[in-house]
Amino acid sequence: MMLVATALQPASGQTNSDAAAASGGKTEGKAPAPRKVDVTKFEKLWQDKHNIVLDVRTPKEFAAGHIPGATNVDISAPDFEQKLRALSKDKTYLVHCASGGRSARACDKMNRLGFEHLVDLAPGFKGWEKAGKPVEK
Repeated sequence: MMLVATALQPASGQTNSDAAAASGGKTEGKAPAPRKVDVTKFEKLWQDKHNIVLDVRTPKEFAAGHIPGATNVDISAPDFEQKLRALSKDKTYLVHCASGGRSARACDKMNRLGFEHLVDLAPGFKGWEKAGKPVEK
């Protein structure tokens, strides 16, 4: 399993507090809702190596094939939330599972934990494969 951890600077150069001030100063409460995207948009975001691909499938599914550079954090593992809490909340996470159900649940959990930059691959890894995108084993 390969773990990828990189820093992310906001594209506009704003800090989180600058962004909060620009949005009316809302800094408390639930983080913005995760964005659901298609394969084309996800691939563009994946190409930005500052973003972190988070594969929430099982280790067995991950070993059978995954998006290159992805980090596997199994949503069904008993320590899933603990692993999420160890991640930096100020980075952008590109989350996916096989077909979209588990990644939606993972994004919801991450959102409630205060992660603000979440992107969910709506058709999941199956959609990624079907589109002929790169797969690593």
